[in-house]
Amino acid sequence: MASLGAWILSQARAQADRWSLWTPVAFGCGCGAYFALKSEPGLGLVAGGAVLSCLGALLLRRWGRAPVLAGVVMLAAFGAAGVLSGKLQTLAMAGPVSPPLAGVAVEGWVVDMASRGTTGPRLLIAPTFISGIPQDRLPKRVRITVKDEDVIGPGAAVRLIALLNPPPPPAAPGAFDFARSAYFLGVGGVGVALKAPEAIDLPPPSWRVGVQLAVNRARWALTQAIIEQMGQPTGGIAAAMVTGHDYSISQDDTNEMRNAGISHILSISGVHMAIVGGFIFFAVRLLVSLWPWLALRVNGKKVAAATGLIAIIVYLVVSGAPPPAQRSAITATIAFGAILLDRRAITLRGLGLSALIVLAIQPEAVVEPGFQMSYAATVALVALAEAWPHPRRAINAPLVLRVLQKARDWLIAGIAVGLVAGAATAPFAIEHFNRVSLYGLPANLLLEPLSSFVIMPALALGAVAQLFGAGGWLLAVAGWGIDRMLDLARLTAEAPGAMVTIASAPTIALPIAFIGILWLCLWRGPLRWIGLPLALAVVLWPHPSAPAAWVSSDGANAAILADGHPVVLRASEKFASTLWARRYGFELPTNADAAHDRLFDCNRRRCSPLPAAPLRLGLWAGRKPPKAADFTSLCQASELLVLRSPIPQGASCAGKPVLSAADFARGGAVELRRQGSGWSYRWAADERGRRPWTVGAELNDSDG
Repeated sequence: MASLGAWILSQARAQADRWSLWTPVAFGCGCGAYFALKSEPGLGLVAGGAVLSCLGALLLRRWGRAPVLAGVVMLAAFGAAGVLSGKLQTLAMAGPVSPPLAGVAVEGWVVDMASRGTTGPRLLIAPTFISGIPQDRLPKRVRITVKDEDVIGPGAAVRLIALLNPPPPPAAPGAFDFARSAYFLGVGGVGVALKAPEAIDLPPPSWRVGVQLAVNRARWALTQAIIEQMGQPTGGIAAAMVTGHDYSISQDDTNEMRNAGISHILSISGVHMAIVGGFIFFAVRLLVSLWPWLALRVNGKKVAAATGLIAIIVYLVVSGAPPPAQRSAITATIAFGAILLDRRAITLRGLGLSALIVLAIQPEAVVEPGFQMSYAATVALVALAEAWPHPRRAINAPLVLRVLQKARDWLIAGIAVGLVAGAATAPFAIEHFNRVSLYGLPANLLLEPLSSFVIMPALALGAVAQLFGAGGWLLAVAGWGIDRMLDLARLTAEAPGAMVTIASAPTIALPIAFIGILWLCLWRGPLRWIGLPLALAVVLWPHPSAPAAWVSSDGANAAILADGHPVVLRASEKFASTLWARRYGFELPTNADAAHDRLFDCNRRRCSPLPAAPLRLGLWAGRKPPKAADFTSLCQASELLVLRSPIPQGASCAGKPVLSAADFARGGAVELRRQGSGWSYRWAADERGRRPWTVGAELNDSDG
């Protein structure tokens, strides 16, 4: 045991030059620990812990004689700083939340087009007036879904009638928290327009909103020019890749690209930044080298890096600076900055520095799928580049042989990159989305040269040229590439078993897998392989069995298991039930009507179980309490009763559990399992705890 301990200590000491790589990991763990808390910590406690841990790390580094202990305490200090960063960001983003309101007038400025939802395009509005809400309690932003024909571009002052609600809680216990994401985006209300928006006159906005409107108005004009020039559906996809406006992409095209495993191309992130920045860098460097007079007087590599940096900043502005693009721009800026300072552009240290900056600015990113997947893939690829062999080449080899060798090397490298990136992102795709594309690797290998050498360069140059009315032929080239991309998506998505649904593991498995991936990439030596079983935690961890029943967060829908498959009571309300089903590895069947009609008798307001139902769950979906006769009928037919409304005054369902509006207001979505002769309940609110983004609108006034 003494020899083993001494060997482990020697392995730790051998990592002395790599301790700094773990500081962003520790900082991210601190951010993650903050968001995992069930109650909000006090600022004094968090700040005091961070100061004390930093002082301890400084003292040990200056006067300590145990370098390993000093390193551990330093990492603890970075972890405490991550907790403090999360707390400060939460305080900075605090804002009012809209209560549930029906048929209210909303007036304000259309700031931007948010990402398209499942039911239509969504306007992001800075409200100046909402009936029923005092001026000092107006949300910073509201996001309202409109019809396709009612879209109004950024910069317009509008008035509309809408159903407005607080951002929704998770669709199931442990699922993605939409309200938390909205909180850090400044969105305090979501809703649906009941009428088409009307243009109105409003007083000039604040200078901050005015700058946003000016930028987004220009982006909108470019979006319209691209769509008009290229037509649909090509133009809609091209606009999404340039300006981030995806409102005109059809749901069928989105589904096909998702099933093919290439839908990431629609979200402006690292791939787009790398292609645009890399293309500009290599193009400028080539042009400098082709002009001997200039090549002798300037450093072509630094000129190209500076030009690439400018291109990244411009693209960030044009794209609307969504959080994934901001993170990618920071990483690209560090890479180009390293070239300007005569350092290696792509290293694990540079990547770690970019992660540290991103988390310091956006600590909430640590719980977002985009951050987790992008950094897991990037750190795995940089670690692969570190370990990749570089054999010597024969100097006088024939040209044909050199070309064949290069082609072989590019093919092997492309396959290796696809496998490594796919393996690194698979745990997050499984845990967050529960879907894995079986043909994602070959589809992305075929898409890579098309997007890198045709689509993105032609779109970047065409978008700039289109500002002067001369981008038609470049956009036509990009359109040809996008059409081929759609053909690839359609072919791949229609292949047998293109998309596989996999159940989620318990929540703890994903951070363990993330640490395992980082350990494999950052540690050097035999102990590196400790990370392998950790990286496989999402796959190896025992998955819980599906519950007997699920009820949505507002009590408007429910599902049961029948013959091992979920049966949803109200098929028209599909979004939340689909998310819940996928968390347990189910896809809702397209021919569910037959099973549903055999088990339940439903109308617009209620679902009554039939004798064949394995779980006799009765549902009242109306907002107003049922009449006495309806309540009695449901109670007699059910062994478990769910009411979206309050329980009727004076009514009772003796001996049978009844879940009503008060329960869902407190607990949100719930999963039920049989426990002896009774039931056990797993509420979403118990999983979330009580945090600033979980406090309902009715508590917002008192809690601030």
